[in-house]
Amino acid sequence: VSHQRADWISIHSRICHLLLPVLGPQPCLHSEEDRRHGEEQLLRRQESLIAVALSTAQGFVWAGKPQEAIPAALQALRFSCRAFGSASVQLVPIYLLLAEASTGAGRLRQAAKYLSQAQWIVLQTPDCSAALQSKLHRGLGLFSVAEGNLEQALYHLANDVYLATAEFGLNSVEVSGGYFHMANIFFHQNKMGAANSLYTEV
Repeated sequence: VSHQRADWISIHSRICHLLLPVLGPQPCLHSEEDRRHGEEQLLRRQESLIAVALSTAQGFVWAGKPQEAIPAALQALRFSCRAFGSASVQLVPIYLLLAEASTGAGRLRQAAKYLSQAQWIVLQTPDCSAALQSKLHRGLGLFSVAEGNLEQALYHLANDVYLATAEFGLNSVEVSGGYFHMANIFFHQNKMGAANSLYTEV
């Protein structure tokens, strides 16, 4: 009952009206054109449902409620698997969000599994964008911080900065997140020169 209640509060109250057209029986269409149109319509509905679930989960994470974010992110993952396949690169941002929420909720083992899934998909996708690889390294970096492995965190965050720079340019706002998290680590290590330099860069 508690799981159902958490699920309802997190996401089902927002997507209930979207579920029936996606999960309910699909009409039997006879012409090839009608079938193609029906498939396109189903995909659009699934994408709409995924977008609502993903933005809801992200909102909970930003509000500091990682526990509430997990059911919403799991719904986004479920429908993304149905729409795009379990090895699709479109699942990577969802796995990263699940890892962030799980880390925030203190579930480090579960977070590690989600990060491994994201990393595996990226490794299996030769043309994966530098932007997505940057997000993966940021997720791995923040997870390393949560584990207390600061050297590993700096390695991943440096890769985050490098890849974000390659994708967006040296002075882009997308690069600032990696610098900021690196600065926090140097601050924690009492390396104030490096920390202040990076904070200034941000």
